[in-house]
Amino acid sequence: MDLSLREYLQQNRNQLTWKQKINITFEIARALYFIHKENAIHRDLHSGNILYSQLNSHWFISDLGFCGPADKSSTNIYGNLPYIAPEVIIGREYTIKSDIYSIAMLMWEISSEQPPFINYEHDYGMAMNIINGIRPRIVPGIPLEYKELMEQCWDADPSKRPNTYTLWYRIQEMNLRYQSTPDESFQPEINNELQLTNNIHSRLFTSKIHHFKNLPEPRNATKEELEAFYSGNNPNLHSKEQNYLEIPDGKNEL
Repeated sequence: MDLSLREYLQQNRNQLTWKQKINITFEIARALYFIHKENAIHRDLHSGNILYSQLNSHWFISDLGFCGPADKSSTNIYGNLPYIAPEVIIGREYTIKSDIYSIAMLMWEISSEQPPFINYEHDYGMAMNIINGIRPRIVPGIPLEYKELMEQCWDADPSKRPNTYTLWYRIQEMNLRYQSTPDESFQPEINNELQLTNNIHSRLFTSKIHHFKNLPEPRNATKEELEAFYSGNNPNLHSKEQNYLEIPDGKNEL
């Protein structure tokens, strides 16, 4: 039986070392490299379609139904909102670099062992914040080189994100170093805004078609803006506890 990355992280919460986390990231980056090598774009990467084969102990990318040639145009914005690149949210084409943004969100999820923006609605407010450079809070104890690569991958400017080969190569270098050293314990500091609850509705984890209008150009947030968001002083993004919104599965709308 295959486990999704989301399920795997939940089952192994507070048990994974950075040696294991970097190896997971390496295998995902390698799988994406071979997709991009075929001049294809996945377009819907999230932790629900990254699978772990318990048969051969390897990670692979699934749900390739929305995957297509890099020159294939699409007028629909389809995906799981926290993983969608800001340029795609405002209506630009999916590119290899938009997949790289999704990888950054997966890197953060692996580091924190929980989905990005788990306590917030997948709505217009979240879209605005992503476009304005809001990213999940980086957890304590994260290796510096992993942090810097993740931040480069989620830059608001696609041209500043690494290409897939560079991503794979840099993660591979990290992985080789970590695999040659003993396991070290790692337990993330769980902040209030990142707490994982047991009653998260599964529909918040599904992909759907999004329609947003009159959105500004994507940009990176300042440190002050990020701190304001983390401290709860951001008016755009509201928690689902304040206003629960049911997110339908958009696959039926395609």
